[in-house]
Amino acid sequence: MNPLESQLDYPFGDALPETGTVLDVAPGIKWLRMGLPFALNHINLWLLEDERETDAGMQRGWAAIDCGVANDATRAAWEQIFATQLNGLPILRVIATHCHPDHVGLADWICQRWHAPLWMTTGEYGFARMMSAGLPGADGTSNFPFFRQHGLVDPAMVAELEGRRSYYPTMVPSMPTSYVRIHDEQVFRIGKHDWRIITGFGHSPEHAALYCEELNVLISGDMVLPRISTNVSVFAIEPESNPVQQFLDSLTKFKDLPVDTLTLPSHGKPFRGLHTRITQLRDHHAARLEEVLEACATPKSAADIVPIMFKRQLDAHQLTFAMGEALAHLNKLWIDEMLERINYNDKVVRFKTIN
Repeated sequence: MNPLESQLDYPFGDALPETGTVLDVAPGIKWLRMGLPFALNHINLWLLEDERETDAGMQRGWAAIDCGVANDATRAAWEQIFATQLNGLPILRVIATHCHPDHVGLADWICQRWHAPLWMTTGEYGFARMMSAGLPGADGTSNFPFFRQHGLVDPAMVAELEGRRSYYPTMVPSMPTSYVRIHDEQVFRIGKHDWRIITGFGHSPEHAALYCEELNVLISGDMVLPRISTNVSVFAIEPESNPVQQFLDSLTKFKDLPVDTLTLPSHGKPFRGLHTRITQLRDHHAARLEEVLEACATPKSAADIVPIMFKRQLDAHQLTFAMGEALAHLNKLWIDEMLERINYNDKVVRFKTIN
């Protein structure tokens, strides 16, 4: 365990739910863990006891929070959950925290399987529909010329990225054609408890975390993770965005939650120490911004910044997000008027410290 992790409290120790099984983490809340085909090899999903009113009376069931990617292994894991862990009760709704494939990939499959609605913020639902359809500007090819403009010109790297042309539609082959909108500060009932939506920005368009005051539980999605820093990236579809600032601003929305809040993250283990972790994340970005600013004493492209921020070998999946994150830190410093942006004759954009 690294020093930052040791500052957090992990109430379940090293316990992890095996694939196709669940662990109880709070009254009416079950923890599932599904595999991912990336270096980040898992996602945590959650089942919450739920109920809805029908003509025949109150129907008991489950709300599923996030879904996993659309592949055979995840479908098989869900089939095992359906057969052995639902106590014979149905999935009544699917709530997706955000549009990334590991969170929404099987939403349509689960919704159709159980005739259940999808609940999602409008920003996340709209992006998921666009990317699943492969619309121009939101498809995998859009980032190739964008990353070349920001210095990624190595033929081997470009070839690796081109292998990701169908990255999103492969893992999110379809989305439900309708949804139930959720929004910031909305409070709604899941089973016996009220949950409040806390939206966040920077990692995705309109990320929804869920907090239950009665249980003192935060389902944080990807906004607050215990071991890794949430990716904040600039991509071709929004080239002058400032996701680092948006993410840091969003963290303030969790500051009034109790210090002993049980945080259920999408990756890593459930933990207590939310305020400590938020401080760690702020310190992390402050350090990255400082090293990027120092590096830009001489002009640097985003591709030049990648090995400064990421000192390990990166695969194509990681390189995409490393480029996006390097540019995110450059954009913040540029928007804060600490860097100037220069277009050179080689058509590569570089950033330089303002004297």
